[in-house]
Amino acid sequence: MTNAKDEILRRVRAALADGPEAPEPARAYRRSSDRPLGDVLEMLVDRLEDYKAVVHREDAGSIAGRIEQLLGRSSRYVIPTGLDQEWLPPDSAARVRMVDSGHARRVGALTVRELDAVDAVVTSSTVSCAETGTIFLNARPDEGRRAITLVPDHHICVVPVSRVVELVPEAMGRVDPERPITMISGPSATSDIELQRVEGVHGPRRLDVVLLDDAEAARG
Repeated sequence: MTNAKDEILRRVRAALADGPEAPEPARAYRRSSDRPLGDVLEMLVDRLEDYKAVVHREDAGSIAGRIEQLLGRSSRYVIPTGLDQEWLPPDSAARVRMVDSGHARRVGALTVRELDAVDAVVTSSTVSCAETGTIFLNARPDEGRRAITLVPDHHICVVPVSRVVELVPEAMGRVDPERPITMISGPSATSDIELQRVEGVHGPRRLDVVLLDDAEAARG
């Protein structure tokens, strides 16, 4: 017995079988950017701040200090297995990092209850689109699984300058469509029927973006 989905698809294929071939869609929009990097970064920062994210400009020498400041003296935070450890402050009696294994059924994966109890999560990112102010996560080892960036109330997301593009087509060309894709444009926010803004319903209430100047390393 076929299920409803199979039956619907069968009928769609049957209806299209004798029809005309669909024309190739016109793609007259820009698919690559010629803007200077400085202008693209300014656009990204402007969009993110408009969405209520807080943006910090750092380099390899200052990032650990900034993340330490954002975490505070006392915190329990989670990181994915592939995150660059040089970005992080040392553990202390009051500040401890927890490493998530990256798979909900794998040893070392934190439960939803455990994730809800941590103060923050620190991850990297795959690519960021300045045009829309959107950060893309693609479940890479330095980003982790979706749950660790959706459950904690505070997300500290590192955005390397070398991974910033202007246009949506450029951003989509850098993500793997066969892996989970999470798109972030500011802290989680929605509004009720009276248009009252409510934050933290579908994800972190607080988003700190660390824009990491790695341009020299990228050019090298």
